[in-house]
Amino acid sequence: MNGQPDDGSESELIWPRGRNETEEERADRRWTELLQEVRVIQTGVQILFGFLLTVVFTQRFATLDAADRNIYVITLLLGASTTGALVGTVTFHRLVSGHRLKPQTVLWASRLALTGVVLLLGTVASALLLILRLALNGSAAPWVVTALVLWFVVCWFVLPAWVLRRYSSSE
Repeated sequence: MNGQPDDGSESELIWPRGRNETEEERADRRWTELLQEVRVIQTGVQILFGFLLTVVFTQRFATLDAADRNIYVITLLLGASTTGALVGTVTFHRLVSGHRLKPQTVLWASRLALTGVVLLLGTVASALLLILRLALNGSAAPWVVTALVLWFVVCWFVLPAWVLRRYSSSE
C-alpha cells in the first residue's frame, strides 16, 4: 500500500506514522511549529488588546452603563491574560534555554499556548458581547455571542479532537 486508497474511501488511506528523529530533534521541530502558531495568533491578540486599551479614552466610554463598563473591564483583563499566556511561551523558552530541557520546555510552552487560546476565546466572546450589546440595542446579543462561541469551540477544539480520535485510534 502506497498511501493511496484502494476504493477511494477515506477509511482505506494509510498514512505514514512517525518520524525517524531523536527526542531532541523532535523537540526542536515541535518548538519551531509552536513558535509559528504563536506568531499567527499573537498578531490578532495584539491588535485586539491594543484596541481594548484605547476604548476607555473615547467619548462613548463615558456613556456606558455599569454593566457595559464591567463587561469592558472583564474583556480587558481577559485580553491581558491572553497576552501574558502567549508571550509566556517565548519567555519560558528564553529563561530555560541552555539547560538541556527542550522537551520539557516544549511541553510547558504548549500548555501556555493552549491556555492562551482558551483565554482568547473568553476575550473574543466578551468583546463581542460588549460591542453587540451596543450595536443591537436588545436582547439578541447574548444569543449571537453564544452561537459564535459555539462555532469557535467547534473549530478550535471539537474538530481537532475528533480528528485526533478518528485518525489516531489505530495506533
